Amino acid sequence: MSASVFVKRCQVGRHEQRLGQNFARSLATHAPQKPRLAVAVVLNRAPIIAKTPTKFERAFYKYQARIQRALHNPFPYDFYFKPGSILEQQFNKEERIRERKAFGKDFVTEESSSSIEVERTDEDEVPAPRRTSADETKDVKDLNRQGSRNLYLLVRDSTNGKDEWRFPKGNVESGELLHEAARKQLTVQCGDNMNTWIVGRRPIGFFEEQSGISTDPLLTEKTFFLKGHIFAGQAQTQDSISDFAWLTKQEIESRVPKDYWLGTKDMLSDL
Repeated sequence: MSASVFVKRCQVGRHEQRLGQNFARSLATHAPQKPRLAVAVVLNRAPIIAKTPTKFERAFYKYQARIQRALHNPFPYDFYFKPGSILEQQFNKEERIRERKAFGKDFVTEESSSSIEVERTDEDEVPAPRRTSADETKDVKDLNRQGSRNLYLLVRDSTNGKDEWRFPKGNVESGELLHEAARKQLTVQCGDNMNTWIVGRRPIGFFEEQSGISTDPLLTEKTFFLKGHIFAGQAQTQDSISDFAWLTKQEIESRVPKDYWLGTKDMLSDL
């Protein structure tokens, strides 16, 4: 091999080596970076009263009660109450009230009806209203509002220059389990004045978005959602949390960004 050929081959080899190094640096520069991991808590206040029955449901229950009362065996009150006693008279009055409620006002006579009204006015308890003062004033921070619906805790976060409503969320540290991070971040962001329970260790949903860090706009953030329940207490505003609200699923849609709503709506109950 001549000296000139050897020199040319060495130059080609160095050129290929530089190309390989440049290609490797290019891959390192444009390779997707490791995403940030976060955990959010879908904190739920379960319904505290039964849902309001529809008109059809009220008619159905009333019809079933009439059938049950028409077909049931008569109660042997003469066996349980002494004839002519005060308890027997009270039972007969209450029985006529139940019969009139099932079959209508024409089922009892006018004389017994007047005596029944006096008895009901004196002893019957008035049920609490289904709508509370929080419903009337539209206080979204009161846990007593919307008693027949599921409520979820949303916080107003101003981290990274954003001012958005979302579920309580925080980063997952290295070696930290999701349910442990969820419990810790809920306390950090909403205070320790709540008695809560993280339902399980497995997430109920997942959402991916840009991290919002100005130094690296391509960095993504993967958020895992865990479900929790509140038993007592109340949330508190912290440094980065300027406000909070207990909202139904329909009320959440109007407060959060559209992409966030589309990514979380299936985790929430329609009731």
